[in-house]
Amino acid sequence: MKANRRTVIQTSGAMATLVALGIVTAQQAHAASRPGFEARSLQDALRAVGGTPATTDQIRIVSPDIAENGAVVPVGVSSTLPNTTEFFILVEKNPVPLAAAFTIPRGTEPDVQTRVRMGESSNIVAVARSDGRLFSAVKETKVTLGGCGG
Repeated sequence: MKANRRTVIQTSGAMATLVALGIVTAQQAHAASRPGFEARSLQDALRAVGGTPATTDQIRIVSPDIAENGAVVPVGVSSTLPNTTEFFILVEKNPVPLAAAFTIPRGTEPDVQTRVRMGESSNIVAVARSDGRLFSAVKETKVTLGGCGG
């Protein structure tokens, strides 16, 4: 997407208004500008967050094996990797695979929980950045009722 000056000013003004009214927090406004949320494939999203991660068993994904409603699928990610600074949660078959991105402050336990939308049964990919390198784990979750437009 190519942004021109007018679009940038309109978007910035709209976000500033939402933050001022308390509808959106400053952190949510910042997340809207993070790379990867515009990617339309898993490979593009992984490239946007830093490349292809190495698989590890030191990342744990907690999600239901079968989710009754794809509109609200609880997902938790934790890591025993040293110096974990970021988590990315991707849903492989979603129209926009990058579902969430978290910055882990220094001295904080790398453990996050959120809810994601899943349009269909898919792999959930958790990516962690540790010491500047990317690591990942994958867990399949089946969806009985679609959440992304279904």
